Amino acid sequence: MHVLVDCKSLNHRKRFSSFRFLRDLSFVDKNIRAMAEDLEDYTIIKEGEAEILMSVKNQVFYNKTQVNNRDLSIAVLRTFVSKRKEEHEAMLSKRTKSAGKASCKDAYEPAVEEESNGSALDNEKSNGESEVHKEISQDEPCSISEEPMKSSEGNHRGELKPLKVLEALSASGLRSLRYAREVEGIGKVVALDNDKASVEACQKNIKFNGSVAISKVESHLADARVYMLTHPKEFDMVDLDPYGSPSVFLDSAVQSVVDGGMLMCTATDMAVLCGGNGEVCYSKYGSYPLRGKYCHEMALRILLASIESHANRYKRYIVPILSVQMNFYVRVFVRVYTSASAMKNTPLKLSYVYQCVGCDSYHLQPLGRTVSKDSSVRYLPGFGPVVPQECGDCGKKYNMGGPIWSAPIHDQDWVTSILKSVKSMKERYPAYDRISAVLTTISEELPDVPLFLSLHNLCGTLKCTSPSAVIFRSAVINAGYRISGTHVSPLGLKSDAPMDVIWDIMRCWVKNHPVKAQAPDQPGSVILAKEPVLQANFARAVASLSKAQAKKVARFLPNPERHWGPKLRAGRQITSKHISLLGPEAVNEHLNHENSEEPEPKRPKTDDASDPTSSS
Repeated sequence: MHVLVDCKSLNHRKRFSSFRFLRDLSFVDKNIRAMAEDLEDYTIIKEGEAEILMSVKNQVFYNKTQVNNRDLSIAVLRTFVSKRKEEHEAMLSKRTKSAGKASCKDAYEPAVEEESNGSALDNEKSNGESEVHKEISQDEPCSISEEPMKSSEGNHRGELKPLKVLEALSASGLRSLRYAREVEGIGKVVALDNDKASVEACQKNIKFNGSVAISKVESHLADARVYMLTHPKEFDMVDLDPYGSPSVFLDSAVQSVVDGGMLMCTATDMAVLCGGNGEVCYSKYGSYPLRGKYCHEMALRILLASIESHANRYKRYIVPILSVQMNFYVRVFVRVYTSASAMKNTPLKLSYVYQCVGCDSYHLQPLGRTVSKDSSVRYLPGFGPVVPQECGDCGKKYNMGGPIWSAPIHDQDWVTSILKSVKSMKERYPAYDRISAVLTTISEELPDVPLFLSLHNLCGTLKCTSPSAVIFRSAVINAGYRISGTHVSPLGLKSDAPMDVIWDIMRCWVKNHPVKAQAPDQPGSVILAKEPVLQANFARAVASLSKAQAKKVARFLPNPERHWGPKLRAGRQITSKHISLLGPEAVNEHLNHENSEEPEPKRPKTDDASDPTSSS
């Protein structure tokens, strides 16, 4: 006999007493009784509607920073459920109309043709199908019921099944539990991990969260790569959130998603993606990064290009829904489709980047192009090079990076729907302030402009005072170009204005705000030595402020705590070198706790001054 305890309705004190009561009953499930016996060794952590048991030994850590990640994923998943339902209804409606047109066409066929097909109709009737013939005049519209379509195609094609979700790296299972408890329309969540302690913790947390979690979430000890390869096109949504690079999981992940399904992917190896180790980035993602001010957005685009590359190997392609850089990681949400013909457009969505080593001007070179003739389309290599050997603005050389994803990284229709959904149920998001601020900024980004400029970086090159963002944006708008902010950086500006227009605006600004003389070989001196072709107009433009800025909506929020960043990988020991990550208080508390539990082995006495572990 099994007893399932729904702990949601109990407060912590009642829950502890309930487990002590269950511990004394002989008929209770042994796993629940074991949980009750050692419950005092855990602390209860609540996030959203899910609760997990956190071991004091910290075998499976809880990363509080990732609450933003989980909240945003839940918001996207809720929108995916509603969009998926709309798409399914549209498909059924289209199928109904096509069936109606086919019936009308058959009804108008000549009688001679009907007689010639009489034997075929008799064969159909012999199979047990009955038909009702109607005389349809040309003056009356043809009408058809949906019932015959459903009966002929079967109920399984007319019904939309609940979502099947896979969390490939589940750890404590908090994300899977939140998906199951908070998102309507989910039928099953599979939580995987190849660490035994993590799977045991996940199974405890599933039972701790009551009947809803038990019925929907299942935990397995498995290698995520093998599991996804052996379950092709099975999951409507796959979530990858590894500690570090997701590159080793991408090949199997793109195969396990159904057509039109969603892949959510996180990468926390920002030092690699942002140019700290370019050769490592190329080995993992097949792209070379550049260390510009836009490096975090470039990290997003490198990850998207890598996912597209893995998908293309199986005649699949991706459509980005939302791509976010937050805190210390990047997170992308893409839909995966199968089409050999649409896959040919991939070179049109990728570009190399040329970045000047002197003035940081950048230019993009697409990998491919198309030529249309009559009704056919030819796919050809892109024209190049787009830049000369030396920068036309400052005369320095170029670094080349990429390829990166140069197509839009957001679907603005989805972003609007997600933001609207988040605002309608903000009490259900612990990190509402942060994710609503990010989504608001993303909704105002220019969707077709890759990378961005840094106003302070431009002024640093010229050694001049910086104009305000409103003045600079007004000058770009008055010149006939578009400009917007970016969610990646509060100082970043996206614009479709070419770099020569940008430098002409800055030349006009410096004429009104002179700078000190510099060495003639400096990039700023070379740029300012040229006369501007465009005469900038710095008059205040109507659209110089975004809607969020005009309404004074917060777009960039400070971190809620000190040392807000990634935690240690599970299983690693905390030492004094982690003070910069965790703070001295957390490190000292952990070390003191370890010392109180395990006595230090005896060692020969040494002078305190020479002992590196001694504290003053």
